Amino acid sequence: MTKKRVVVTGACGTIAGVLLPALRERYDLTLLDTRATDRSGSAVQGALITDLMNKDRDSYRHHFAGADAVLHCAYYRVADQGDDAYFSSELANLQMTYNVYQVAWEERVRRLVAASTNHAADFYEGYALDGETPMVTPDMNASDNWYGWAKIAFEQIGQVYASGVTHGGRPLENVQIRIGGPRETDLLDITMGDLRRMRRALAVYISQRDMSQLFIKSIETEDIRDQFAVPFQIFYGISANSHAIWSIANARRVIGYAPQDNSEEQFFNQIQAHMKSAGLSS
Repeated sequence: MTKKRVVVTGACGTIAGVLLPALRERYDLTLLDTRATDRSGSAVQGALITDLMNKDRDSYRHHFAGADAVLHCAYYRVADQGDDAYFSSELANLQMTYNVYQVAWEERVRRLVAASTNHAADFYEGYALDGETPMVTPDMNASDNWYGWAKIAFEQIGQVYASGVTHGGRPLENVQIRIGGPRETDLLDITMGDLRRMRRALAVYISQRDMSQLFIKSIETEDIRDQFAVPFQIFYGISANSHAIWSIANARRVIGYAPQDNSEEQFFNQIQAHMKSAGLSS
């Protein structure tokens, strides 16, 4: 059986690094990034240095030609996190997102799966952690920082392309995945006994195998249309966490996402240590 060809942007970054082992087994990959090494300096096999900020899409169009899907993980980060620099960098990320979507549409790629973030609904997080609002769902969009604001706009670029209205009625199907915390170390980095931050870390956790499953099913599920028949979905990227404050109900329903891990089980010993430090266990 012929493997699907999948273009991965930001292929040397953290998120792609988690996904690549599973993706390499399943797909014929084209890996694009502005460098050919990961954050540790190790070479990423097959990485092609490509500037997706360039508005001249003809300079990288050939990488997208004939692809079945695009996995968009690229993100432009600046060291200066001052307000002006941060806002400007997020505008640059939106330009890059447009470039990727537009060239994918022009080359008739059927589907794009994008790495969004739980920060697109940061405004609601504190209320959810304090039990003042019901579980946060993918249709809730509000942030209190430029990163989250830009990711809301990032997702809405996808909505425009999925609708097909501005593109001759031909949609670019897409899934936006609001990734949680794909790390095994978050509880170790929290001050012992800080139960609110512990709850947050448990809520956001996603294991490597669950994240791989979520992205693969988002690429491969045949029908991702919403209730308006638009091929557009936003899914939260978390495991089956008992402490979850983000809903994965639509991911379970639409693509059959069936996470195998639960942060409460995965980090049982660390939870007990935090509880003991807070004086809540014997």
